[in-house]
Amino acid sequence: MADQSSNPPVREGMLTYCYLLLYIALSSGQIFFNKVIFDISAAQIYFLTLFWVLSSKEINFPYPLGLTLLHMVFSSVLCFVLTKFFKILKVEDGMTLDIYTSSVIPIGAMFAMTLWLGNTAYLYISVAFAQMLKAVMPVAVFILGVAAGLEVMSTRMLLIMCVISFGVLVASYGEININWIGVVYQMGGVVGEALRLIFMEILVKRKGLKLNPISMMYYVSPCSALCLLVPWVFLEKPKMMDDAQGATWSFHPMVLTLNSLCTFGLNLSVFLVIQHTSALTIRVAGVVKDWVVVLLSALLFADTKLTLINIFGYAIAIGGVAAYNNFKLKKEVVRGVSDESKVSTSGQSQ
Repeated sequence: MADQSSNPPVREGMLTYCYLLLYIALSSGQIFFNKVIFDISAAQIYFLTLFWVLSSKEINFPYPLGLTLLHMVFSSVLCFVLTKFFKILKVEDGMTLDIYTSSVIPIGAMFAMTLWLGNTAYLYISVAFAQMLKAVMPVAVFILGVAAGLEVMSTRMLLIMCVISFGVLVASYGEININWIGVVYQMGGVVGEALRLIFMEILVKRKGLKLNPISMMYYVSPCSALCLLVPWVFLEKPKMMDDAQGATWSFHPMVLTLNSLCTFGLNLSVFLVIQHTSALTIRVAGVVKDWVVVLLSALLFADTKLTLINIFGYAIAIGGVAAYNNFKLKKEVVRGVSDESKVSTSGQSQ
């Protein structure tokens, strides 16, 4: 009997680890997949993804706006089909026109900005260096959170932010082939992601609407697609039309559909991990994923050359990110205990 009662927790634990591995694999794979599609260098790069061997000479689609727009349209259609036709996924009630215009549209716009600028950065900088720059994300989130009144400035948090910033600066100093255009694009993507997280927190805390990632994609994807469509028409469409006449790029429907499926699968894996653990676990798994991406990119891509200064600086930044996650975890625990005590006190008074 004891063995039977212990099986469910063991099975649940194994399932959780499987979801975590799925998230890390899909997140890392999507980054490499996008890099291979965008890569226009002469280096022969092969990447195995779902039994497909992709070559950068065969897949030459250096249009970040176009690819990101394709992702958002694909996610919009797939979410609509899954929720309205097959009813596999449920979209929570409570969405109003006021909430959509004041919260969802800004989230969609910032999501579009993040994907556009982040993907464009891969045209100029290596995957490893892009991940190193992403380590500054908690700094951007904290500064914007303080400005929005969602975070409180403290000496400890200021010290953690300084450690992360110092680590990213050291890692940048150790970069051999630094391209400042790529750095600007990547940092723009970081700011966009930080703003998206701030708007999402405002949506949950001040509007009281809780959406799982799939529901969020259901509402956000069409908005992001529209936000991407306008700049794509003016910035990339003319270039794509000119390049198409010279046959300098190729459109592979199967490959790009697979790439879009990977994006949707990544969002689904995030939902599964959060459902079985917490949002903090995603952040911790993200740290592991970043290390995997940095190390694998040094092996897979010819434009990635890691130096000891790179690794040392990134290690410092990741140490700061770990301290940030630990600090947020303690705050969540304290908040949970406080909420339980309030519920207990109100129950006794009744």
